[in-house]
Amino acid sequence: MKARVGVLISGRGSNMASLVEASHASDCPYEIVLVISNVPDAPGLAFAAANGIPQFALSHKGMKRVEYDSIIDGVLRDANVEYVALAGYMRLLSPEFVAKWAGRIVNIHPALLPAYKGVDTHQRVLDAGETKHGATVHIVTAELDDGPILAQAEVPVFPSDDVDALAARVLIEEHKLYPKAMADLVRRR
Repeated sequence: MKARVGVLISGRGSNMASLVEASHASDCPYEIVLVISNVPDAPGLAFAAANGIPQFALSHKGMKRVEYDSIIDGVLRDANVEYVALAGYMRLLSPEFVAKWAGRIVNIHPALLPAYKGVDTHQRVLDAGETKHGATVHIVTAELDDGPILAQAEVPVFPSDDVDALAARVLIEEHKLYPKAMADLVRRR
């Protein structure tokens, strides 16, 4: 029996797609059973629909964070989700939500944590003159991009890099890293 994973997205959902594609392997210990978005027209929802995965979309605008997260928690629980994967979900989660899913909610971040928490990581790495960059999969805690690290992938930063080139190279690694880290987490439990 595969572990049931719900994925939260806000955009194109390319990391969600990598999780879905990996889940089709017979030895993968998880399956994606639900995709949720806070952006009702997020392109990733179309991918989920095309792959027969139920979706739920509700704009967070005009709602208090705790109220919105409570709705999302209910939708996840109604689908018997066991793990939550954030894949380009561009909202901070309430501490209450994180506590309910403690140890079972993961995120992928486009930087080598603990460095470069937050947004605009690629530009900040370039501005700092770093020679390496990458991605991190971590357990989500109430602190932004601060939970225990599950896995990392490193890429070189070339002198000729701009934000788009660096972001593209990191994204390739993200798509390999996230499914493996998710599978490892599920197998350990």
